[in-house]
Amino acid sequence: MSFPVLRTPRLILREIVSADVDALFAIHADAEAMKWFGSEPMTERYQARQLVDMFASWRRDPNPGTRWGIAEREHNELLGSVGLFRWNRSWRNCVVGYELGRAAWGKGYMHEALQAALDYGFREMQLHRVQAEIHPDNHASIKLAERLGFKLEGRHRQQGFWLGQFHDLDCYGLLAPDWANKDKA
Repeated sequence: MSFPVLRTPRLILREIVSADVDALFAIHADAEAMKWFGSEPMTERYQARQLVDMFASWRRDPNPGTRWGIAEREHNELLGSVGLFRWNRSWRNCVVGYELGRAAWGKGYMHEALQAALDYGFREMQLHRVQAEIHPDNHASIKLAERLGFKLEGRHRQQGFWLGQFHDLDCYGLLAPDWANKDKA
């Protein structure tokens, strides 16, 4: 199965490869950038290599997903990633996850990347539902999800564990009919 490359006006969403290890490590080692990601910040470069391998494995697993590297079209340097994972084909749903390196914050890149990934998910994967699990204090991510049409559905108490403590995560859902009608509202 070939990797689905997506293009937007400013970005290319492409496969995350070995050449991205250093950029991936820089993003995931930044404690501030990873504050809400749901895992400990990386401390060793080999962890980034393992992450590249894990993202590649998603394309082979029984419940696959896709994790795209986000890069500016003019450059190929990794800015962050966006993924659709935990894909349940029979239920036609999955979870979305994303992160950006701090240098790319505030430029609208993630909004643009998520639009492309969601378009792909609803069109090519035939998804009916996409779920986002967001920490209640991650105001930037909440604002982004709501701007894209996600609706708050409830709180999963102590669902995540990172940085030595349990964290509540708010569940946001986006349905195919809502996505199809987003420009008509």
